[in-house]
Amino acid sequence: MFAGIWGTEGKGNGEFSQPMDVAVASDGSVYVADTLNNRIQKFTSEGVLLCICGTSEWEGPMGTVDTKLFNPRGVAVASDGSVYVADSVNDRIQKLTSEGVFAGQWGTKGTGNGQFNNPAGVAVASDGSVYVADTKNDRIQKFTSLGVFVSKWGTSGTGDGKFNLPYDVAVASDGSVYVADNQNDRIQKFTSDGVFVTKWGTQGTGAGQLRLPGGIAVASDGSVYVADSYNNRIQKFTSTGVFLIKWGTKGTGSGEFNNPIGIAVAPDGSVYVADSYVHRVQKFSPDP
Repeated sequence: MFAGIWGTEGKGNGEFSQPMDVAVASDGSVYVADTLNNRIQKFTSEGVLLCICGTSEWEGPMGTVDTKLFNPRGVAVASDGSVYVADSVNDRIQKLTSEGVFAGQWGTKGTGNGQFNNPAGVAVASDGSVYVADTKNDRIQKFTSLGVFVSKWGTSGTGDGKFNLPYDVAVASDGSVYVADNQNDRIQKFTSDGVFVTKWGTQGTGAGQLRLPGGIAVASDGSVYVADSYNNRIQKFTSTGVFLIKWGTKGTGSGEFNNPIGIAVAPDGSVYVADSYVHRVQKFSPDP
């Protein structure tokens, strides 16, 4: 059920320019990757602005120095409140405190361990491990909370465990890792060490089918939510990929979408969606 909405196109407080991801902290705070404004914004669960972190540490205009962002596409919050940002065009991950104070960064452009090519998604596991959707390298990389490289998996392709522009990554409470395999129009599930478990989705508009899925999130009960971007809807699945429900059509009204990309599930089960081309965030109650 539709529960709220905020944001319009612009550069002012609480305004957005193609927001591409959203994350929810354990206290209910909502972080939005305001992508083309090169900043992160923080809100209450009802959309009240808490911090335009773009006027200080997380400021645009775009830049490459520490704390400057260039088209940030992914954002995730750890259990300790640390915020991780996929600073896409800068080919790196930035770590900040809950108030936007710079706490570290890692990554350069390349194909080696710990290097990136337009990383679009980031997720944090309960043990603090950080997973990155290294999008144009067609792989997932795993790091410690300090950015120390742990492992990687994936190559370009259509087979099990291969990717075609993996756009987002999410981690369940049991450690399972889910990947929105964008141009393969599917979701893939792995163990925490990258061992392939299962997959679901084919290109199409029917229930359980996908068209360029952009975002993925896992609820506390293990349910998997997918931002089915080019179908302009949200789909919900079990942890094994069994279709449960879907909602949304193309439009600008409440509960409608135009290229929804980012999605997050709050501890209370509320679902937040970064409705990118309409420059807003929408909130839904646990079973829309």
